[in-house]
Amino acid sequence: MNDNTIILTRKIQLIIDSNDKQFIGQTYETLYRWQSICFKAANTIFTHRFFQEQVKALIYLSEGIKVKLADSNRDEEGILTTSRLNSTLQILSSRFKGQIPIHILSSLNMTLTRHFNNEKQAYMEGERSVRNYRRDLPIPFRGTDITRLRLSDDGKYFHLTLFKIPFRTYLGKDFYDKRQLLENVLKGEVQLCTSSLKLEGNKLFLLAAFRVERDRHSLDSNVIAEASLSLDHPIIVKIGKARHTIGNKEEFLHRRLAIQSARHRVQLGLTYNRSKHGRKRKLKALDRFKKAEHNYVAHKLHLYSRRLIDLCIKYKAATLLLVNQQDKEESAKADEFLLRNWSYYALKEKIFYKATRAGIEVIVE
Repeated sequence: MNDNTIILTRKIQLIIDSNDKQFIGQTYETLYRWQSICFKAANTIFTHRFFQEQVKALIYLSEGIKVKLADSNRDEEGILTTSRLNSTLQILSSRFKGQIPIHILSSLNMTLTRHFNNEKQAYMEGERSVRNYRRDLPIPFRGTDITRLRLSDDGKYFHLTLFKIPFRTYLGKDFYDKRQLLENVLKGEVQLCTSSLKLEGNKLFLLAAFRVERDRHSLDSNVIAEASLSLDHPIIVKIGKARHTIGNKEEFLHRRLAIQSARHRVQLGLTYNRSKHGRKRKLKALDRFKKAEHNYVAHKLHLYSRRLIDLCIKYKAATLLLVNQQDKEESAKADEFLLRNWSYYALKEKIFYKATRAGIEVIVE
């Protein structure tokens, strides 16, 4: 990927663009069938990738066995009948051809192969286990599979076609830049990359990946911002003589604990809830508080990380140093309270993401 570009992912709700209830029902049935196939295909890909790597380590094979993972048509020492990338695609094609668009299997194979190669060293050294994908795996597809993207006549939403299925977007109030990104795709200024379709109950979401240019800011390589993630304040940042605190304990931690307490009270009363629709009816209030906590934490972490990057840009800091972060993460593992309530990892990930887009280098100390 070009160093001047970055991939932005946005979650956009989709609605099947039809008034025919029968067509809508058949479409949902088809999409859920494709999702089930993707779930099986994803685990198949990782199983075969891992096996191919482990062939080299099977020391109990006879010495005459060739174990070079290459196409035998191009390398006489190779043991494969095709390339390594194509080997898993052929497996998927033989099992699922005609049941799902081949572009979905191809995109899934490319994406998961990239994930496996990035994590391969950890697998070989036994530092982590092979990925195991769940049944709610999003359905991947190429950016070019979206066709007939256009703005509606009233300008409120976008129409698009994906695998001959008509959709329209629901952007709501759109506090972010989804509308602008889609308009830039229409203008040809932004490229739509490999994306995915996520099914959540009776709702559909497009996880759209946009390739955009990095933000250009006038940064000074001699200016370094030092940030510390702490319990009293989510972020304390020092840039030269300036010192800023972002958030506070009462705002973040106490509010989160209040939501947890409310959730616990609801949990104690579940036995006495009316069970008109069984387990789902009983757990409805509990799920609502669980979602409320998740949304609250995600919102606050986005605000904190955004404020940190804005300060770095204001003071022209080209480098952001997270002070003693590794020691804090190790300490949090031993403290159940910190591990449960202080989202060090999630905050760090959001800082990395926003800093990368702004062209700021992040160093973890």
